[in-house]
Amino acid sequence: MRKASRRRSNGLRAEYDFSTLKGRVRGKYVKRYREGSNLVLLDEDVARAFRTEGAVNRALRALLEVASSLSRRGRRNRKPPV
Repeated sequence: MRKASRRRSNGLRAEYDFSTLKGRVRGKYVKRYREGSNLVLLDEDVARAFRTEGAVNRALRALLEVASSLSRRGRRNRKPPV
């Protein structure tokens, strides 16, 4: 026969007493959390093409450079507004 589990109102068992843990600090990572994150999950086919974060960064910088040069070239060919 199984013993009935004793659960608190928060869903944890009564045996879990987190007040006895050492080294705990409330809000230890809150500053880092508030600064945000730049983590991006790549699709599998893209991840196979770019094995390292450096490879992804180089490709994106090259794309930015091309887009920037096309943007500058497009501005030169426009007629000024009348």
